[in-house]
Amino acid sequence: MSTNINRRDFMKLTSMGVSASALSGMINSAEAAEYKPKFHHKAKAKSVIFLYMSGGVSHVDSFDPKPLLKKMHGKPMPMKVQKTQFDNNGNIFQSPWESKKYGQSGIELTNLFPKINEKIDDIAIVRSMTAKFSEHAQGNFFMHTGFPFLGYPSAGAWVSYGCGTMNKNLPSYVVLKTKNAGIMHGGVSVYGNAFLPAVHQGSIFNISGDQAVPNIQPWMQDKKQTEMLSLVKKLDQRFSKKIAYEEAIVSSVKNTETAYEMQESVPQLTDISKESKATLDAYGVNDKDKNKSEYAKQCLMARRLVERGVRFVELSCCKAGGGGGGGAANPWDQHGNLPNGHKAMADHVDQPIAALLTDLKERGLLDETLVVFTGEFGRTPFSQGSNGRDHNPYGFSLWMAGGGVKGGSVYGATDELGYYAVDKVSTVYDLWATVLHQLGINHEKLTYRFSGRDMRLTDVHGHVWKDILT
Repeated sequence: MSTNINRRDFMKLTSMGVSASALSGMINSAEAAEYKPKFHHKAKAKSVIFLYMSGGVSHVDSFDPKPLLKKMHGKPMPMKVQKTQFDNNGNIFQSPWESKKYGQSGIELTNLFPKINEKIDDIAIVRSMTAKFSEHAQGNFFMHTGFPFLGYPSAGAWVSYGCGTMNKNLPSYVVLKTKNAGIMHGGVSVYGNAFLPAVHQGSIFNISGDQAVPNIQPWMQDKKQTEMLSLVKKLDQRFSKKIAYEEAIVSSVKNTETAYEMQESVPQLTDISKESKATLDAYGVNDKDKNKSEYAKQCLMARRLVERGVRFVELSCCKAGGGGGGGAANPWDQHGNLPNGHKAMADHVDQPIAALLTDLKERGLLDETLVVFTGEFGRTPFSQGSNGRDHNPYGFSLWMAGGGVKGGSVYGATDELGYYAVDKVSTVYDLWATVLHQLGINHEKLTYRFSGRDMRLTDVHGHVWKDILT
């Protein structure tokens, strides 16, 4: 029997989940070459928290209110209407929410997110976002990778690759999930590394149960693990000498080293017993609404992750009910009964997100953490059916806070009905160019050679939103 087969059989027979894989991978770690990040300028931010609202938040019902909708409610659209996802288009649909000016900056917002609105002086709203796709899976891939299909690295993977890690005991890109939060349309590949080294892929932490990562707690003592490491090293010696410098093996080594260290770091991370009652209550961790409670735990965990040096943290929304057709994968997708559906969704994310911004600021972390709130597209100013809204990639809003962003500011605009972006029209490439810029990376210089081409997150596009940066 060959040495390689011996090794495989040995690892199969002694498999213990995370710890066994880690022992195998650590064999050549001392020799493994590791990517050293090269920052292009002084960074304003160290980490990113990505609040992804899968399904598409209605901008005209939240961060881009349009008084003309109320005046023209029930009338036909006076401009060209593009093909929509379901082509069940009605007339102009006024927002069910009232609007007013908030903060010292006096920015007009609806009252869909009352607690987030209170933080508007720390927030910059981009009201001129556009996307190229109006279908969820394509939209999710496009927003995350700059491409509408499989095979390209997620923004979190690019950030990990460009900035490196600040904590060798945790992955540099973490996706938070809870019991009621589904994986968005497009699947886990939306968080993938594609052609980048595997060490940069998103690691999914499901923080609802006892173990955020399956099998994270070893059932074998560390001394015994070390003895097994010695044996595996002997079995693997010839194999390792041949391919120790191969990129895939180096990435595997790094991943499994991190996995080994996570045996201690992840249980410590997810133990929130030492958080004060005031903190838990502020986030809503113990709220009777289970979906709010779950999202609150994600927001709190996001703070704990960036506090520990994780570069990129993405949160997942729960389906909060309220009707409208939004599923677990796309809970903001209200094609009908938008008033109830959007209210239910906003109720479970509003308090936790506002608490996250407050907590980061009080701890001195907001200045070095860039918080991004967006979905894959917006929604139409006219109705679908009687009281829903279809997808609208032609103009929508996102916001950013912290990390050198100019709070209390607005960039770009849609037309008077909120249908098309008309001023400072912005793209996904601009978003990621700006995020990378704040992290100290020139988006045009962050490249990876693949298939004969220097690939980058922003492809051949992208401009930094300098007007909303300090």
